[in-house]
Parts: sequence; structure tokens; C-alpha cells
Amino acid sequence: MKTLSRKCKYALRALYSLTDQHGQGPVLIASLSEKQQIPKKFLEVILWELKQRGIVESKKGKGGGYQLAMPPSTVTIGSIVRCIDGPLAPLPCASETAYRRCEECVDEKKCGTRMVMRQVRDAIAAILDHTTLADVCSSVASIEERERQQEALMYYI
Repeated sequence: MKTLSRKCKYALRALYSLTDQHGQGPVLIASLSEKQQIPKKFLEVILWELKQRGIVESKKGKGGGYQLAMPPSTVTIGSIVRCIDGPLAPLPCASETAYRRCEECVDEKKCGTRMVMRQVRDAIAAILDHTTLADVCSSVASIEERERQQEALMYYI
């Protein structure tokens, strides 16, 4: 089964951080790199790629850095995964965006593996294409708030 690349995981971590700071101005690569523990050179490549796709924008000079190019509620996890790692489908013949017939396939219309992998692709897309950066950050913030509340209620004897 297809897994997320390290590059994609780093891109998501960087974008979650930019989501948390959305509306507060650009963030320096150095501080983002340090905060998210992403190698700076690798982060530069990732942010450049995201900039080319219109997901982030950059500002040069004093007060410069990177920020989201659009509201976090409009950026889906699926769009980011496709941007960095390519199609969501585990097989090229099951892909919506990068279809390619499998060389070894005898009859694509009756291929059971293709049918199942299309269902897998559809299920993955249903989640990733309906989950935004804002949704993820909101869920994480809820967990952090519950943990803070539980810590406040701890009694030690």
C-alpha cells in the first residue's frame, strides 16, 4: 500500500504550523525549521514546491517569510498529498488524476484488483478531500485543551 513520503509529512507539519499562525504575517524558514524539526534545506525545497502550486506565498526582506496563500479552511489535505506525492490511488489504473493502464492486465473491465483499488482510492479521497488544514488544527487544539483540563483536575497526595 502506498505510504506518505517523508517530504509529504514534513510539508503537512509545516502547513499546520503556518495554519496556527495564519493572519499573523509571514514566518521565517529558520523558525519554521526549528519549531517543526525539519532540515532547513529540505524545508526550502518543500516550500518552493508549495509556492509553485499556490498553496503558500513568500515575502522577501524585513518581515518576510512564508505564509498560506489562502484561508486554511480552503486547503484540503488531499490537495497537499497530491501536490507532494502525486495521485492517491495505490495503482495507476485506479487513479482519477493520473490513470495509466497496467502492463500485465488482461481485461481491465473485469479486473478484480482494479475494482478493489478504485474503492480504496475513493475511500482515501473521500477523507482527504473533505479534510482541511483548519479541520486538522482544530482537532489537535481540542485534544490539547482536553489534556490541559485533565491536568488541572489532577490531585496529588
